[in-house]
Amino acid sequence: MANSLVIRKGTSLAKRDKALRAAQYVRMSTDYQRYSIQNQAAAIAAFASQKNLTIVRTYLDEGRSGLRIKGRPGLIELIKDVRAGQADFDHVLVYDVSRWGRFQDVDESAHYEFVCKQNGIKVTYCAEQFDNDGSLLSSIVKNIKRVMAAEYSRELSVKVHTGQCRVASLGFRVGGPLTFGLRRELIDENRHSKGELTRGQRKSLQTDRVRIRAGSDEEGAIVKWIFHQFVVECQSDIEIARQLNRAGIANDNRRPWTDNMIHRILKNENYVGNIIYNRTSRRLGQKLVKNPRHQWVRGEALIDPIVDRSLFAQAQKIMAERYLSLPDDQMLLRLRLLLHRKRKLSFRVIEDAAGVPSVASYVKRFGSLRKVYALVRYVSRRDCDWIDTRGFWSEVLTRHVTEVVEALRSDKGFRVDVDEKRSCVTINGETRIFFLTARQAAKRRLNHLPYWRVYRRREMSGFLVALRLDERNKEIEDYLILPASRMRGAYIGFSNAMIHGATRVETLDDLIVQIKKYFRKGSKSGAPKRSSARRRTR
Repeated sequence: MANSLVIRKGTSLAKRDKALRAAQYVRMSTDYQRYSIQNQAAAIAAFASQKNLTIVRTYLDEGRSGLRIKGRPGLIELIKDVRAGQADFDHVLVYDVSRWGRFQDVDESAHYEFVCKQNGIKVTYCAEQFDNDGSLLSSIVKNIKRVMAAEYSRELSVKVHTGQCRVASLGFRVGGPLTFGLRRELIDENRHSKGELTRGQRKSLQTDRVRIRAGSDEEGAIVKWIFHQFVVECQSDIEIARQLNRAGIANDNRRPWTDNMIHRILKNENYVGNIIYNRTSRRLGQKLVKNPRHQWVRGEALIDPIVDRSLFAQAQKIMAERYLSLPDDQMLLRLRLLLHRKRKLSFRVIEDAAGVPSVASYVKRFGSLRKVYALVRYVSRRDCDWIDTRGFWSEVLTRHVTEVVEALRSDKGFRVDVDEKRSCVTINGETRIFFLTARQAAKRRLNHLPYWRVYRRREMSGFLVALRLDERNKEIEDYLILPASRMRGAYIGFSNAMIHGATRVETLDDLIVQIKKYFRKGSKSGAPKRSSARRRTR
């Protein structure tokens, strides 16, 4: 797309009538020439020239489905700017109705257009044959177009699903990664191998197919050992996973083994040479549903088997006998008896108890473990206040990020990008600052120093701004700027005596001043200096 079509936010524009300014919204779900971003932008630019409109904003969703607004940052930002009154334009130009969205509920499509109209902004479809002026004819035609856009997605979904079922019936793999000990092999139309597909890779040609084959002999031996331990040695899923982890055996995810991984292996018919498809489906982004058995697509003896069929059948019989559906009152009764016997409840107590359903079963049936505790009248000693206040502090972080961004953008020396979902601010395209909430742990003794704990995501780099809470975890006590490189582990715990290379400030205004001081464009250091814990902390 030509740079002349895009004027970034913050650019100084000549003063002109707002009615002559417009934003363009462009979206493309796949690489389809008719709806390419360049073609849409060219058509919109031509339309704007005819109407004497100046395009001052571009909202872009490239490679995004139009079924729903989720996952479309361009449209989300457009609606957000309109609702917040930050739109410095009076028109939104869209190529056609389908680019606005193929929402399965046409009222949703109308809702977002109404939001724009309610805030004095007109949505115009440049390639349509009607003028979106609110007349009876345009309203009828526009609604028909919305229905046609939604119906196109429904028809395409049926065709794609039918094609996938046919491909699966021929013995080819339809779907993503496999379980341990299996490989995806890419073959051409003549069934000649083109190599192995690793995790994340896809076929690029429609004529190519993917088939399943067994992995290495070492992996096959591990799969056989898992079935032997489960059937012959009568080991549980979790115990098998523990033995594999103790032996240092890696899986295909390069993560520690879990009972769920073992369970998926024991249930997978690929290990006896069968292929099953369409056990579950999710049509047009809706809820995942389990399909009845007569809709399953099965293929027998299509893969070289790894496990003996009789051993596999015994494993299925054991798992079927282990599953017992209990009514709600029986599940709660067994938990009350366990509480009476153990005097306490926890994840490990429930999992280790014989004759008691698993924690996952309770959560699936009642919603959460806390709700289950309330039903059996058990008060946990664990402080769960952080669960109840998680939404509140998330909003607080968002407000802090917004205020910091506004303050930096008002300063001409900074170029700022923001990721509100991750509470992250990127300054001058290089350094990232993540905002986190640090809760204060309860003191075990009166003479102990205050101690804070915060969750740090692994991908965080740059600097962390920790909002340290007071003793009751109700108010913000102060702020710390910490180098992320010096913090290790998912959870960071620190006290005042343990802070090195950190800077402490009292208020949000002081925090903004400190950030500007550190990251001002042209600064020699460009980063916070290491400071003395004695001078900077209390």
